[in-house]
Amino acid sequence: MAESLTFDAFLFDMDGTILTSIPAVERAWTAWADRIGAPAEDVLHYLHGRPARDTIARFAPQGADIPAEVAWLDAREMEDLDGIAAIAGAADLLAALPADRWAVVTSANRALAERRIAAAGLPAPPLLISSDDVRRGKPHPEGYLRAARHLGFGPARCLVFEDTAAGLQAGRAAGAQVIHVLGTPGVGRSGALASITGYLDLEVKPGPDGLWLGFASGAPQGDQRGAGRA
Repeated sequence: MAESLTFDAFLFDMDGTILTSIPAVERAWTAWADRIGAPAEDVLHYLHGRPARDTIARFAPQGADIPAEVAWLDAREMEDLDGIAAIAGAADLLAALPADRWAVVTSANRALAERRIAAAGLPAPPLLISSDDVRRGKPHPEGYLRAARHLGFGPARCLVFEDTAAGLQAGRAAGAQVIHVLGTPGVGRSGALASITGYLDLEVKPGPDGLWLGFASGAPQGDQRGAGRA
């Protein structure tokens, strides 16, 4: 084991972090971009990690009914579960975590998040913070701050797992340590504790002092300042 650290809680993004949904996301958003006449490549580049309402408000024509457009997209995404699967090692990791020490913080709405998590065969999170629960979505830290508060821990003692630039920024802005889950194109590791392709290279042991996290030999390491050493 190359390095070990302890944290009070783990906070996970959903899409691209504990499950893969890129094909379904791209199908739904490409259909929406075609619907309103926006360049699909611009929409797909912008949307990662952000609530749907924020992306729709940015690209929808002036005077568009934003709630109606969100509802159209939501219905499309709820119908399309093809290709949704768990990230390697995520199911076993989540199942091993104490219920009071982890949460999912997602830019998806609650109904869609619950549907995708179930479709991926992952454990239902004991705490789910969705876009329905926050006023300001990622890259704002509100979701991660809310999750840490609900769990009863300071954000500086939490570890955030994220795959997008907006999500990593949100985790850092909350004051948490972050791990970058590789997969979303064009996202750098700046400020991340480490980058991982999945959870098979991690070892986690719950204990009285929190969650002990170990990186397997060869796992890429990042900036570890401020993390609690085991």
